[in-house]
Amino acid sequence: MATITAPADATTRPQTRTPFSQTRLSTPILGALGIVGFILVWELASRLALVNPTYLPPFTEVFATVFEVVGGEQYRAQFWAALGNTMFGWSVGLVIALVAGVVCGVIIGSNRWVRDFTHSTIEFLRPIPSVGLIPIAVVIFGVRPAATIAIVVWACFWVILIHVIYGVADVDPVADSTARSYGLGYLARARYVVWPTVLPYLMTGVRLSGTIALVVAVTIEIVVQAPGIGQMIAQYQSAGNAPVVYALALLAGVLGLVINLALRRLEEAVLGWHPSVRAEVIS
Repeated sequence: MATITAPADATTRPQTRTPFSQTRLSTPILGALGIVGFILVWELASRLALVNPTYLPPFTEVFATVFEVVGGEQYRAQFWAALGNTMFGWSVGLVIALVAGVVCGVIIGSNRWVRDFTHSTIEFLRPIPSVGLIPIAVVIFGVRPAATIAIVVWACFWVILIHVIYGVADVDPVADSTARSYGLGYLARARYVVWPTVLPYLMTGVRLSGTIALVVAVTIEIVVQAPGIGQMIAQYQSAGNAPVVYALALLAGVLGLVINLALRRLEEAVLGWHPSVRAEVIS
């Protein structure tokens, strides 16, 4: 005769552990371990002469040089002036690209005929590398911050434009028709129907453009010697001062990290109502 056993009590059931990779601490801990491992490899490779220390100084030496560059009397004034020039080109170029990308994206994305008509032109111009336009920018604007701004605008404009076009095209036609049936005008529909759909796409484009703009700006400064951190890197590379070159490269990396974190916080603040951001906050 079969016997029926009662289900095990919930308190006596074995508890399944959450994998470490799914915990909140996994990302910062694994990230910190990766950085520590990278630093150890760098330090040992230089100390053990696996690479020429003249071209790759030990990390500890470069780390000490970072403080000299930021606050030392020899480099401090030059560094902060260079940082100001880089951030000027970055911010002005990004703002111009943002305004132009939003205006053109809304116009193109709002009409299917315009979208189809401009599709091949956009796909032809968009892949042109911004670095390839540096000689043209130098001829037009000279070795000045205007050349940096022009190339940053070119690099970021297409990213923002594509995201806005896709955002406008993703507007729910039922919601749009409902808004029309309630007599909402174009501006009202743009505010209450189109803009909430476009905003998540736009913020993603802005976040991507922020780091792209910094990379492009520093690259232009290195290549054409436009004022900025890139020019300072090229100057000390020519002088053979490797610790300062690596220190500036580290500072540029930290600057990119700060920009990315700031834009991510801005995205979370602007899209606090959006389900994707709310889900991240809840999790």
